[in-house]
Amino acid sequence: MEDYLESSSSPEPASGSPAPGGWLKMGAIAAGSLLAGGLLAAWWYRNTLQKLQQAEENGQNPHFGIRDDDPADET
Repeated sequence: MEDYLESSSSPEPASGSPAPGGWLKMGAIAAGSLLAGGLLAAWWYRNTLQKLQQAEENGQNPHFGIRDDDPADET
């Protein structure tokens, strides 16, 4: 009787490992993608901070549209 773990029709396992050049290329692409994403995030963060600082410097009336005589939560 045949063992269920080993089939007579299954091929022999390959004795080699994947080419190391493929892993190296994939690692280089992943590192490049990580670097590009980090640079993009830093650029976006810097621009956002600049916009917030400009808005703070140019803000003339911090209570724009809020009148002093309006009741806060009276209905």
